[in-house]
Amino acid sequence: MTTTPPPAPLRALLVCGGRFHDFDFARLELLKLLAEDDRVRVRTREDYRDLGALAEADFLVTYTCDVRPTHAEQAALREFVNDGGRWFALHGSNSIFELRGRDVETPRTHALLMQTLGSRFLAHPPVGRYRVTVTDRSDPLVAGIDSFETEDELYLCEMTGAVRLLLETRFGGKTPGFTPEEWRDDEPRPVMYLHPVGTGEVLYLTLGHCRGPFDMRPLMAVYPRVERCSWELPVFHELLRRGIAWAKPAPAPGA
Repeated sequence: MTTTPPPAPLRALLVCGGRFHDFDFARLELLKLLAEDDRVRVRTREDYRDLGALAEADFLVTYTCDVRPTHAEQAALREFVNDGGRWFALHGSNSIFELRGRDVETPRTHALLMQTLGSRFLAHPPVGRYRVTVTDRSDPLVAGIDSFETEDELYLCEMTGAVRLLLETRFGGKTPGFTPEEWRDDEPRPVMYLHPVGTGEVLYLTLGHCRGPFDMRPLMAVYPRVERCSWELPVFHELLRRGIAWAKPAPAPGA
């Protein structure tokens, strides 16, 4: 009599931490989505120092802001994807910045991280409404999804590698405090894209800003409002579910 072996767990590494966002909220929401598949076992970290957890992970999900991996950590992330891993990166995962009074500088550091992610954050206007357009309706990640309106941080990025756009928006206007401050509405602004690295791939989704009362410390003691942005939209949760499904390894033949 042949017995079927039990299914193997899928090991996820969720890196969620940094500055000026409600990481407790984002972490909980992502854990709930990951838990919809009872095969998934999750380790959570606030940064990339645990290279052992990365090496043992089957897939990687990140929601960070101004988390700065060392060169060794950047190299490990690159190797993870290059060797066939999938990395679902959210919102500020490509952001490194310095505060100079009321101005924000985005230095050209951590080049290997940005090359692996396929983009580098440059600026965003204040949280506001904008339209997100589906670029490639043939891809399962966005098939059947209509263009939609959201209220979020509109990320303006420098692309650092070849990408395939899935979602985009347009922006022309000012980003107060950032350099450059003036932006022309003359090219697509990526909202969701795929970026191949070796035999692996990165899926980047810039939506998902969130902030609570205590998340701007030490700049201010209490932030005056709670921001949930795209997290309030069913379509964002659908995109997150599809991104997580994309990141998980395909079952082995015959499994």
